[in-house]
Amino acid sequence: QVQLVESGGGLVQPGGSLRLSCAFSGSIFSMYAMGWYRQAPGKQRELVAAITSSSSRNYADSVKGRFTISRDNAKRTVYLQMNSLKPEDTAVYYCNAARTQAYWGQGTQVTVSS
Repeated sequence: QVQLVESGGGLVQPGGSLRLSCAFSGSIFSMYAMGWYRQAPGKQRELVAAITSSSSRNYADSVKGRFTISRDNAKRTVYLQMNSLKPEDTAVYYCNAARTQAYWGQGTQVTVSS
């Protein structure tokens, strides 16, 4: 059974940076597409960034140029580097792993506020 554990969330001022990590276990990490989603209060969960097993990346328009997704297959970890954070980036961020089915982490809170 795939398990995902996110870390790295917290409180940051506008313009600041955070790096989220998602540790994967329970299967062969390199075979999975990985993604970061977020859900703000009262809003639907949305895709932030995704990376395929061959490291092709795509991003939501709202984070292009500010966020970078990456993966380390040796460490079985996916990262989300978030720069130039804005208050509207405040949300719970979830890690997702997908192959024949999708798995979710428990989420980590990111709050951007002065």
